[in-house]
Amino acid sequence: MVEVLFAALARRVATQISTSTMSSWCTADDTSALSASGLAQSAIDVLCKAAGPERRGLAVTSADIDLITGSQDISYMLISGFFVFFMQAGFAMLCAGSVRSKNVMNILIKNVLDACIGCMAYFCFGYAISYGTKSSSSFSGEFLGEGWFFLAKGDHDDSFTDWHVFFFQWAFTAAAATITSGAMAERTAFQAYIAYSFILSGFVYPVVVHWIWDTAGWLCNWKTDKDGNSDLLNDVGMHDFAGSGVVHMTGGIAGLMGAAIVGPRTGRFDASGRPMAMPGHNAALVVLGTFILWVGWYGFNPGSVLAITGTAAVDVARCAVTTTLAAASGGIGSMILNYSLYRVWDLVAVCNGCLAGLVSITAGAYVLSPWSAILAGFVGSVVLWGSSKLLLKLKIDDPLEAFPVHGACGAWGVIAVGLFADQKLLGSYMGAASVADQKNYGALLGGGGKLLGNQILGIVVITLWVGATIGGLFFALKMAGMLRASAEEEAAGLDESKHGGSAYNMEPSKV
Repeated sequence: MVEVLFAALARRVATQISTSTMSSWCTADDTSALSASGLAQSAIDVLCKAAGPERRGLAVTSADIDLITGSQDISYMLISGFFVFFMQAGFAMLCAGSVRSKNVMNILIKNVLDACIGCMAYFCFGYAISYGTKSSSSFSGEFLGEGWFFLAKGDHDDSFTDWHVFFFQWAFTAAAATITSGAMAERTAFQAYIAYSFILSGFVYPVVVHWIWDTAGWLCNWKTDKDGNSDLLNDVGMHDFAGSGVVHMTGGIAGLMGAAIVGPRTGRFDASGRPMAMPGHNAALVVLGTFILWVGWYGFNPGSVLAITGTAAVDVARCAVTTTLAAASGGIGSMILNYSLYRVWDLVAVCNGCLAGLVSITAGAYVLSPWSAILAGFVGSVVLWGSSKLLLKLKIDDPLEAFPVHGACGAWGVIAVGLFADQKLLGSYMGAASVADQKNYGALLGGGGKLLGNQILGIVVITLWVGATIGGLFFALKMAGMLRASAEEEAAGLDESKHGGSAYNMEPSKV
């Protein structure tokens, strides 16, 4: 009898028969077998009946389905957030391997504190500025959020459930803050970096998030007015899917301002202005950091779909593919470029090329086709090389090439969307009723110039906002004598002078 019931249940699940349209989920053979087993007819009716109070426990309502899919989507966002946060380990290894051994502890503690200080700053101010409203019925401004400071939600207390959103967005905040540490490595005062980390995480970065990702933000491609009607800039808004501009440009521009204002490391340029090599001490850590970041990007880009149920699963998979293709083409592009110019198979250049490709696809992971993802990554490797050479011409010392990788390639990633955004994919993302209804898309694909114009506008305002605020902070710290470590501390190494000793104990064991 048990086998008969299991067989009947298996057939029901396999064919997904609706309980509202089926009077019985037992076949005639099932009923005969149950009757032959000696089971009373009344019991057989209860077991096989598809509807009614006796079977209510097996009925699945639309509310049940919504609860299940909502839980799956929240779980997916949390797991993606875990991946994004694990990128901090990748940044740590990349930074550690790219600096000289006498400054490893200094760069690592800054990475750790980006997570700690950034978390407190985002809790106190950042989330409120990014997404906050004064009440459940209010609408925030186009330029700043207006409520939920310290996650105090007022009349949201009973209904607020977006804890997963806070966590996911904080992980992105930590990534943006960490980018800058590499640009200012080996000569920046520790207290100055703490001040920067709090202000960027709590104010500067959240403002950019509100502009571009909050539905009230003036550049958001899902912007609505107070009545819920679409209110997009130039009918399309700015598209930055996972943050080439929001995250990477913000961190990269902050790093550029810091590197320019703090000045180059002692000995980085000779008396004639020619750059002198100062290689990092451990290429193995650079490779490890690169691969950790690459894996973390699968939380960064596919995770930004913000859902995994239904057709969203296909979008997640496509974003994973475009992300992978761009990273691979960026690494290959850097390898070809560096060997063509210098006849060297440069490992560090290939690693940076992979990261450049990843940054270049972050804005367009959802809306670029595979071929355009490959092109975006390859061009990113060229942008990386050109911007690195430009910094050397300007005598700006960026030990990890943070601005070329994140700032310059972030800007290129934003532009790539304006050039190559696919009509069908962009329409799907923005909820167009049909492909033809998506009038604005990639300029080189026939979609006009509105999207490209908005993308360029976004690059300009991010550069001006971050450059003015973070540049002003670093300039004030420099005027106060608090930005740069002393020449003696720099020469001895910041580990010995500030952190109690070297990161490596090279003494032979006495045991």
